[in-house]
Amino acid sequence: MKGIILAAGKGTRLYPMTKPVSKPLLPIYDKPLIYYPISTLMRAGIRDILIITPPDDDSFRDLLGDGSQWGISISYAPQPVAKGIADALVIGADFIGSDRVCLILGDNIFYYSGMEDLLDKAAGEMEGAVVFGYRVEDPRPFGVVEFDSEGRAISIEEKPKLPKSDYIIPGLYFYDNQVVYIAKSLRPSSRGEYEITDVNLEYLRRGQLKVIPFKRGLTWMDCGTADSVLEAAETIRAIQKSGIYAGCVEEVAYKQSFISPDQVHAIGESMKNTNYGKYLLKLE
Repeated sequence: MKGIILAAGKGTRLYPMTKPVSKPLLPIYDKPLIYYPISTLMRAGIRDILIITPPDDDSFRDLLGDGSQWGISISYAPQPVAKGIADALVIGADFIGSDRVCLILGDNIFYYSGMEDLLDKAAGEMEGAVVFGYRVEDPRPFGVVEFDSEGRAISIEEKPKLPKSDYIIPGLYFYDNQVVYIAKSLRPSSRGEYEITDVNLEYLRRGQLKVIPFKRGLTWMDCGTADSVLEAAETIRAIQKSGIYAGCVEEVAYKQSFISPDQVHAIGESMKNTNYGKYLLKLE
């Protein structure tokens, strides 16, 4: 399975702080925001990742390189014009090839101690699409998904006045290879964008959309506003005060056996004056 991170947004809702830097490169407590979606893909066992970036922006490559330091492969492709989330699947069509793909948004953070089990369940679906359901008190501002007791999607509605469900769809999607054809066949919405909801609706129409509800205790954060960026940083700080690090790509790489303990410690040694580096040096 391949992984794609859409990290090309201009982050205009965060101006002026995102004028000099792309939103996924903003710090969320002690690490760049982009580390969190990378670690989520790695926790799903994905080692081949494409990052969709703004045009003429080498900052991502300068930060992440080719991923070999974490035992993975990272490549890059620009999104010249913002055309919506589903456009990432068109841009990444050659990268996907004949494989399945997991698409994650570059400003979404997921944290849960048992996240691997949920990701393995989603990645284990060989046909169709899998999205996640996140329960919220007021789903009206979001894309709402209704599903039955067996996880089969019944309906998807965008910002409904009378939601049929308390579950919304966050920015993490698993697709089989049909998604390349589906994404290329989309027509632009009234916003002039290729909507990921339309991709999911096509899988729903085919009877191939499954929903996995997130368990109680899972943290999901969408860093789209200044308040949500601050809240995310405070949440990560609180989690890490317990001694458990979130979004630590080196630790995930080690636990997935992508790199050795010596490689983790070498990276930690290069940052030994920081709490992050000291944490890596303690991993065994």
